[in-house]
Amino acid sequence: MTNIRVAFVGAGYMTTEHIKAFSSLPDVTIAGIFSRSVDRAAALAAPHGAIVASSVDDLYAQTRADLVVVSVPELAMADIARQCFQHPWQVLLEKPAGYNLPDAQAIRDAAHSAGARVHVAFNRRAYSSTRSALAQLSDADGKRFIKVLDQQDQVAARVHHGQPELVAQNYMFANSIHVIDYFRVFGRGSIVAVTPVVPWNAEAPGLVIAKVEFSSGDVGVYEGIWDGPGPWAVSISTPAKRIEMRPLEQGSVQLRDTRAQVPLELSEDDRTYKPGLRYQAEQALAALRGEPANLADIGDSLQSMKLVADIFGIAG
Repeated sequence: MTNIRVAFVGAGYMTTEHIKAFSSLPDVTIAGIFSRSVDRAAALAAPHGAIVASSVDDLYAQTRADLVVVSVPELAMADIARQCFQHPWQVLLEKPAGYNLPDAQAIRDAAHSAGARVHVAFNRRAYSSTRSALAQLSDADGKRFIKVLDQQDQVAARVHHGQPELVAQNYMFANSIHVIDYFRVFGRGSIVAVTPVVPWNAEAPGLVIAKVEFSSGDVGVYEGIWDGPGPWAVSISTPAKRIEMRPLEQGSVQLRDTRAQVPLELSEDDRTYKPGLRYQAEQALAALRGEPANLADIGDSLQSMKLVADIFGIAG
């Protein structure tokens, strides 16, 4: 395909970063933007000669885009996604695709009912650090122990980040999914059991610990610190090597019988663009062409949302 037309819904920070990534690729035209903030949409559209649409329907009518990238607030995602599913473009939804599990299930069902081609932008899967870690693990035999460290602050979400109460209450879906998804990246086989060790207490958020078991024999442990300080970090241990990603955009590998920490190989793209976004854009175009693509689809996204619910003991 040549002259691939890409449209955008939303005009915030993530749309700005997606536009940078997509506009750097050959044969891509930034075709149009729809946002409730017309001024911001116009500012993003102007450098590319893109149109500013008055609605999702108008965006498709004016652009006939091949791909639409949706970056809207969590509580708006379901409605906007359903509108996008009514058109024949491919859809890339920013995560999370739903503010909680029932919302995510409804979005997945709407996509299937419409026969829409839908992917979800888990950009941390696209980090060069993540891809380098997977490459390091490709020749490492034995079971894997995966540890995910999470930190969330509902008070900060409400007070400093202006999150609606419904989003703050479901911040494990809105934000913890960014790191919990790593279990499904590094764990092999299907998830056969999730066992809360220190259960989530919505009335008094604090420490949350859960064990995640895979059909391959791999084991994961989730450790979440709520309303207190802590890092986001992931480690994967095997008999031959241990990989740690902290911060997630970087990482190191330690081989058995040595204390040396060798940095993971990182791509120049992750220094030039928001990490993962240019590679993710390339994968979205590959999917559009019908080629194999390293990109989560809407069903894959729902499985990660279900894992969040199981870790926190939240019924669907």
